[in-house]
Amino acid sequence: MAKTRPEHHPEPVLESGMDYAEHEKTYNGFITGVKWSVYGTAVLMIILYFVINP
Repeated sequence: MAKTRPEHHPEPVLESGMDYAEHEKTYNGFITGVKWSVYGTAVLMIILYFVINP
């Protein structure tokens, strides 16, 4: 067993310097980009199906 006691950690900070409005804006932009990437990939796969269909 350890002979020293673990060091005490400070209490968590409830106030944050993070800009939540900017965070939400960035997250929404990311989700929109992913959504349109999935749509574009689906359309490309459909087009390739009809072009390459043997």
